[in-house]
Amino acid sequence: MARKPGRFVPYARGYAKPNAFRRVGPVPGGLPPRRPRRTRRLADPRTYLGAVIVLAALGLVVLPVAADAVIAVTRPAAAAEGTCRIYQVIDGDTVRMVCPGRGNTSARLTGFDAPELFSPACASEFAAAVTAKWALRLKLWQAEKVTLVRGGTDRYGRALVSAFLDGAPLAGAMIASGHARPYAGGRRQEWCA
Repeated sequence: MARKPGRFVPYARGYAKPNAFRRVGPVPGGLPPRRPRRTRRLADPRTYLGAVIVLAALGLVVLPVAADAVIAVTRPAAAAEGTCRIYQVIDGDTVRMVCPGRGNTSARLTGFDAPELFSPACASEFAAAVTAKWALRLKLWQAEKVTLVRGGTDRYGRALVSAFLDGAPLAGAMIASGHARPYAGGRRQEWCA
């Protein structure tokens, strides 16, 4: 029995199997392969891994940006130059703000020292820095009136700013809550236990 021409085509993947054949044309048997059922997709661990990745992205990127945006819109800060807006909390003692006449400014909040978020000496300092950053956001959010007093610049070019929440110094609130230590300049204390 002779084969019909065009029905089978010689095929070799990488020329490793010169006698291999592949089928051309419609699949015999009629129906195309079935799609996996939804229950099988729910049982697949890749589905849950994708969900974890999406939630992590939301928690690490979207949530902090949204929290800072809400603070910038709802809590304008009174300053000598006019009304400034704190639009980003960098860590527990550094913020970015925009002021009329000065533009975009990075500001170091004076009177206290918070753990370092970007150059921690240990894992416990990093954890304390993340907590201090969120504590600062919460304190800015809860305040009815935020007042900023500019004092000069530090060695990194950041503006030195004293912040007052409802007339009380922000430094006192951060120190009282345990998220910062008193600081008036000089050498910083270690945060690692």
